[in-house]
Formats: sequence, structure tokens, C-alpha cells
Amino acid sequence: MKFKMFSVIVGTEACVASCPFCVSGETPTCENLKDVQINWRNLKIAGNLANRSGIDTVMLTSRGEPTLFPDQISEYLVHLKEFNFPFVELQSNCIPIALNKKKYEPYLKEWYKNGLTTITISVVSNRAEINKIVYLPNANSYIDLPDLIQYLHSFGFSLRLTCVCCNGMTDSTEKVQEFIDFAKQNKVEQVTLRPVNDEYRRESAKNWIIKHKLTDSQKQDMKNYLNKVGTKLLELERIGTIYDVDGQNVCLSLPLNKYTRDTNPENLRNLIFFQDGHIRYEWEMDGGILL
Repeated sequence: MKFKMFSVIVGTEACVASCPFCVSGETPTCENLKDVQINWRNLKIAGNLANRSGIDTVMLTSRGEPTLFPDQISEYLVHLKEFNFPFVELQSNCIPIALNKKKYEPYLKEWYKNGLTTITISVVSNRAEINKIVYLPNANSYIDLPDLIQYLHSFGFSLRLTCVCCNGMTDSTEKVQEFIDFAKQNKVEQVTLRPVNDEYRRESAKNWIIKHKLTDSQKQDMKNYLNKVGTKLLELERIGTIYDVDGQNVCLSLPLNKYTRDTNPENLRNLIFFQDGHIRYEWEMDGGILL
């Protein structure tokens, strides 16, 4: 079996944000912030399988917000050293880091030292007022994103801004260009534009997604625009297309859903490790399990 990406689950579904399209929706509590026991034996099995597949990137991700479990991230990085992945990424909304730099500074230094190469910041726009509506609707304001970018760069990390493109937010070629310009101005190394999944993972997200998902026409307009203003660099099957747009790296991503599934065992998209030791190749379908 061959895989394109290796995803490692951190923490629980607890999250500081309130994204209406997300799989989580759980606020942090004493119960869901408890440490989760990790099956290190099976992580080694998954790491060896990832190596056999020629995977070059491991993504530390979560059903919630991974930075709520900084010690677990630290543990993972130590264990992942054994497999010598060239790129180790952390997918996060980074809100806890932005709101408590003093707490996270020692962790960030440690993570960089132990091999974390890239931090992926999830947003829905470059505009603070729009991000606030989705991520922090009950707060006075959204985080200072340019300041966060500068702060994370100061440790040596490469950054990726991943924009979940939603109707009424980042939904047109003009807003896509505005987002790209923002990334370039702030020297962000990579941009990913990912239309919000049409499918929903929890019932409470259904109505919001139906209202805010992009139309096929909007998605095609984005692709046509990037083909026009950018230079196509890579076409990654079932992952997306990467462009150079005036010197800015931009990926127009395909969604993670049934339409990006490939039943060819030599062409699987994701190898996923869960803390309890289960190893899967499907996010949603319980039958997609190896161990």
C-alpha cells in the first residue's frame, strides 16, 4: 500500500474557536483537556509504513485545536525523529499561541529544535472582522494575524495560510487576489485555498454549510483565475494544483471527501494515526482501517 500524506492526531475535539463548519464544536473543559495516552508501539508501525510509501511530510493535526496539548506535540516530535521525515507540519488556528506568547515561547523553541518545519494557520479570510465571525464570535476581536506571522517567523518556522473558502467570505477572484496579496506582504511562504467541504461531519454544521458552501461556478472561477494570473507548478492528484502567482506559492486544494477517494491500494491519499493506536486510511468511513 502507498500513501501520499501521513496525518498524526493530537489532543481531543476541544477547541478555542467556534467554526460552524468544523468537525469539533467542543469548548475546552477539564474533562476534554486531559492528557490522552498514546500507543507509541503503533506509531512506530505507522511511521515505518509511511517511510515505505516514500511520504516526505507528516502533519500533526487534530479534531480540535492541537496547541491546547503542547506537551503531546513535544512528545510526538521526539518520537517522529526516528523516521527522518523531511517536513513536519502543525495544523492549527494558532489562537492559543497568539493569546499567550509567554506560555508558548519555550514550546516553539523546542518544537523548532526537534524538527517542526512548518506551521499551517487556518483562516477564512485575511480580514480580521471576517475571521472573528467564524473563529471568535464571542470575543471582542480576532487575533493580530500579521503580528502572529511575524512572531512565528522569528523562530525560523515556515508558514502556510490555509483559507477555508466560504460564500460571503473568500468567495470571488477579487477576494482571492486580496488574500494572496496579504500573504505576500507578510512574507508567508505558502497559501492554500480550500473550498469548504460540501459534506458535513456533524448535524449542527449542516445548515451553515448549505448556506455558505461555494457554488461550482465560484470554484471554477477561482481555478480559471489562477490559471490566468499564475504559473502552474505542480498538479498533485487528488490533492490540488500549485501555482506561482507573482512570486507567491498558492495551492488550490481539493476537498477531503468521497470524490477524492481512490480505491487503488497503491494510490491512497492519507495514512492516519490515532492516539489509541488505530491506523486508518479514511477519515469518515470506519471500515477504512488497517490496525
